[in-house]
Amino acid sequence: MTKYSPAFRFKLLLGAAVLLPSAPAWATEVAAAAETRTGDAAASEAAAADSAATEAAVEADYADTIIVSARRRDESAQDVPIALSVVGADTLEATGNYTLSQVQQLVPSLQVFSFNPRNTNINIRGLGSNVALTNDGLENGVGFYIDNVYYGRLGQSQFDLVDLQQIEVLRGPQGTLFGKNTTSGAINISSRKPSFDPEFSGEASVGDYGYYQLRGSASGPLVDDLLAVRLSGSVTERRGFLYNVTQNARAQGYSNWSVRGQLLFTPSADLEVRIIGDFARQKQNHVLNVFANYYDTYVDGTPIPNNFAERVARYPGYAFPTIDPFARRGEADSHYQSNMDGYGVSGQVDWDVGPAKLTSITAYRWWNWNPANDGDSTSLPVVTLAQFSNRQRQFSQEFRLASDTDGPIDYVVGAYYFWQIIRGSGRTGYGSAAPAWFLPTVPANVAALALDGFEVNPRSDPQTRSLAFFGQADWKIGDRLTLTAGLRFTHEKKKGSFSQVWVAGADPATLPDALAAAVINIRNLFSPETSYSTGFSDDSLSGLATLSWQASDDLLVYASYARGNKSGGLNLTNLPTGVDPDVAPETVDNYEIGIKSQWLDRAVTLNAAAYWTEITDYQTAIFEQVSEINYRQYIANIPGARSRGIEVDLSAAPTDRLSFYGSLAYTDTTYLSYPEAPQAPERANEGGNQDLTGKRLPGVPKFTWTVGGDASAPLGALGGRELSLYAHADYSHRSSFNTSSSNSIYAEVPGYGIANARIGLRTEDGLLDLSVWARNLFDKDYFQTLGAMPGATGIVTALIGEPRTVGLTLRTKL
Repeated sequence: MTKYSPAFRFKLLLGAAVLLPSAPAWATEVAAAAETRTGDAAASEAAAADSAATEAAVEADYADTIIVSARRRDESAQDVPIALSVVGADTLEATGNYTLSQVQQLVPSLQVFSFNPRNTNINIRGLGSNVALTNDGLENGVGFYIDNVYYGRLGQSQFDLVDLQQIEVLRGPQGTLFGKNTTSGAINISSRKPSFDPEFSGEASVGDYGYYQLRGSASGPLVDDLLAVRLSGSVTERRGFLYNVTQNARAQGYSNWSVRGQLLFTPSADLEVRIIGDFARQKQNHVLNVFANYYDTYVDGTPIPNNFAERVARYPGYAFPTIDPFARRGEADSHYQSNMDGYGVSGQVDWDVGPAKLTSITAYRWWNWNPANDGDSTSLPVVTLAQFSNRQRQFSQEFRLASDTDGPIDYVVGAYYFWQIIRGSGRTGYGSAAPAWFLPTVPANVAALALDGFEVNPRSDPQTRSLAFFGQADWKIGDRLTLTAGLRFTHEKKKGSFSQVWVAGADPATLPDALAAAVINIRNLFSPETSYSTGFSDDSLSGLATLSWQASDDLLVYASYARGNKSGGLNLTNLPTGVDPDVAPETVDNYEIGIKSQWLDRAVTLNAAAYWTEITDYQTAIFEQVSEINYRQYIANIPGARSRGIEVDLSAAPTDRLSFYGSLAYTDTTYLSYPEAPQAPERANEGGNQDLTGKRLPGVPKFTWTVGGDASAPLGALGGRELSLYAHADYSHRSSFNTSSSNSIYAEVPGYGIANARIGLRTEDGLLDLSVWARNLFDKDYFQTLGAMPGATGIVTALIGEPRTVGLTLRTKL
């Protein structure tokens, strides 16, 4: 008899629970969208609600209005003078995009890099974070919100997204209403609220690579017109796309499951209370790097001393690896994993007090990150431990008062408090192959005593307390001209400490003095024992001024200026002598003009924006090669950087059964002044620094674009229900970009495009929906990141994009 683990049985039960409706439910999302229509036309238009759309796009019925909360109140997306993209629930279903990394294929200005969940970098318009390993004392410049709750750690964005209403990607500084650390934009996610009309939706998917996914949501009243509940869940399993030849096992597979419960309490027509609790767990056997390239000389032709080929030659049983990245094979010998838990509870109270609405949002969140890595990416026991775990806790409280009248002035005022602590603990360990790998010229007995079995444990504990007061108002100067102005004051305190201790390896105290001194000197080159603490307080002002002109009912023209601030940081790492542990805050000035328009009775939507953004004291990652065996990474400020560009979004629904969309982003990012940038590894023999002034920022493709469309056709009746055939296809392309902080020629990722498709049959009432799909339809080989291994060995490692995957999905809505 086959035995299953408790975790497997739990996930099986969870999957069954979310796929079983708790009560008969007849009011569907599709029917609600068509409640103002009648007869066969209503059924036809309701079925078309699966159409894909981005910024302010009409979904299948072009007369429908997309409502957003980009200014902390419900408005039509076309009436908001902000560059934004909206991805609705129907679009997520049509594309099968349930992670933020997948959603970026629909929003050209959004770029997501995830080396692993802790090391997740999100950029909008090329700004937000550096393409480098995360420093816990530094925060991202893209705010991530789910149901009005700010998530302090971007790793929490890497879970599967469950039961969403829509995703709003707000481009440009959003510091007035969304607060600190939104200097490049914000991602505002809304989940479906509990319903007093019983409803159920569920889906089951299977695919290659052992893929399966179960998703479901049920909602209904506990007490009519007083208390409603919603329960949602998701379970996803997949085998890995990579193969570890050393361990004879697949890598990069994952197991995700998420559950989310909500209660909606409406004691009166003027008062609404919403309580949300969620828990998510991810287990991933990753990161396994693959070898993508190799060079054994510097760019001037000088041989690299102690290069990778010379190192591996010292181990008779080890063969130089084949450089074939898209064979998808790695050879790590140490244990690796990317496991995490995320959970929290929040409460939102909305009280209509007549001329205004009072909102209170209280939230507490937890995030636990438990990684393990092979630090050398080979089958040799060189760096056997390379990991840094996190225990993050956060509390936030926000109060808002928003006007609810049709007067000449609409306003939002409020206060916000945020507290966070991140307790980090790491392990770096060296194995029996480390002495010869790093120290070929050192006597073997000294090198072995210094490194074989040596382990160092770093710890850090950055803490943040932030208090802000904000206000924003719209003044209707005339019937069609509106001035929007906002201001936010933020007071912030940060403090933290860093320590690093030796915990394993030969004890120098037991060695003769000369030998002990040699061992200590070597260890100090790698990971010296150290301890320090730091902290600061900071006050900042952010704000905006926007003039918008409603030239006609379907044409909005706007111009805006926004000042944003990204918090200062704590450099809690092994710092070089003379480097300040406090990182100054960034200041961002953004100038923007845009139009939002609809044509042909709103069958066509065309929106465009042009922007110019300048950053002072830009926070950037420094990755320095100190010697052949030593490197260091930290954060520092450089004088300035700039991002400028143009964004265009087009969508059209010529008929109720046909729609398409396209988006284009041109992004020009430049270091305005960076005369002392870290040297690229291929020029490490030149020493010192390099001047990157005028060069592009890392991780930013100059051109990104996406196109897609949906079509459906009636097929007749099936069991008394109208049956239709439908199809969806989308394609996204990104031009080349660099994924190193030193602009290395070996970290240039070639441009690539990804196509996805889906075709299926469904009944018009949503009871039955069966589809087949393919992601990366043409099996495009592409890199997510490229970078030289630490230590100037000449080897280049990569994270590889996913290959083509195919599958089948069965959905139902009641």
